[in-house]
Amino acid sequence: MWLNNVRIVLADRVLERGALRVEGGVIAEIAETPDAGAGVDGQGLLLMPGFIDTHGDMIEREVEPRPRVKMPFELGFRDLDRRLKVAGITTAYASLGFSGKSSSGNLRSHDHSMGILRALKKMRPALSIDHKVHARFEITFPAALEAVKELIEEGTVDLLSLMDHTPGQGQYRDIERLIRAKEAETRSREEAERAFAESFREKVGQAGDTFTTIKAMAEVCASAGIPIASHDDDTPEKVLMMHDIGAGISEFPVTLEAAREAHAHGMAIVMGAPNALRGESYSGNLSARSAHRNGVLDILAADYHPSAILPAILILAADDPLGLAGATRLATGNPARALGLPDRGELAVSKRADLIIADDQGVGHVRATFARGKLVYSDGTLAVPTPVVASGPVRELAMGDMAGK
Repeated sequence: MWLNNVRIVLADRVLERGALRVEGGVIAEIAETPDAGAGVDGQGLLLMPGFIDTHGDMIEREVEPRPRVKMPFELGFRDLDRRLKVAGITTAYASLGFSGKSSSGNLRSHDHSMGILRALKKMRPALSIDHKVHARFEITFPAALEAVKELIEEGTVDLLSLMDHTPGQGQYRDIERLIRAKEAETRSREEAERAFAESFREKVGQAGDTFTTIKAMAEVCASAGIPIASHDDDTPEKVLMMHDIGAGISEFPVTLEAAREAHAHGMAIVMGAPNALRGESYSGNLSARSAHRNGVLDILAADYHPSAILPAILILAADDPLGLAGATRLATGNPARALGLPDRGELAVSKRADLIIADDQGVGHVRATFARGKLVYSDGTLAVPTPVVASGPVRELAMGDMAGK
């Protein structure tokens, strides 16, 4: 199949008019000039590699849209799959946390999380894009250590991040901001301060020796070849500690100083696409645009809003030294390298034909998404032949298989 009359976003430049041929699920040929009348007419739109999302928090809400309201896993996974391919994401790391308590129903209890992740792995062949697992391990909750080790040893986990959400550090280092936010909910300063103190005592009380927990988790990942990411680094000292235990990725550093330290040690720095799109962090931390201007942004992640990736790329392209080609690498080639995925992330011969056709007008719009050369999403504006794909229920995930049934 030829995709013709497209602007091809290569790793280092953009071909203003060209064509690309797909055969057997991989890119077979790239032509620097279009061939009139051949294949699918791309109407002069962008042809980009499919996005690789290292961190997406959406899976929890798909299987439990309201606290204690459980949906069948199969339904939730298909909804997530649909949402991601519409946003141009062809490889997605579903992130799910392992912590002791959540204010949102049953989310993030480790038994519940294990069930979701195992079910997702089973259902992967029935979904359109490549779904992988990102386990978020709260280092102050060592009770989940054995559960996460079990998932890693059975091959369920593809990426592990080490988090510490204790109030007063990391993402939540601004204590006064936390109390004000709680005060807005409770309408009582006294109640807000009491809630903060309780949360702090709980975290500290269950934490134990956090360094021993981190080291044990790092050793398990190293033996299994699982990449490790630090999370919410706020100081150079924390970056160094995480780097020394084997973390090669720094997720959402909250200060420019921490991001620079991670960059100096060769860690890939991840920031949220919604942050880049909006121009600021919703929690008042480091702006992704500032990180990009300072040369310390490597990867854009969906975080909580997958459709923000394309608009964020288009915004950052204006200041990127390589323009659109450089900004596109933030969601394609760079995460592919950081996560050890050499078969994708670039429009090059022999790479996987994970592709998107996109309009760059306005905030940007994905017109079509291809996974391994198959059309998995179209908005109907391009004359792309739609393959007939057999589908049916997944036996392991029948309707009776409810989260927390």
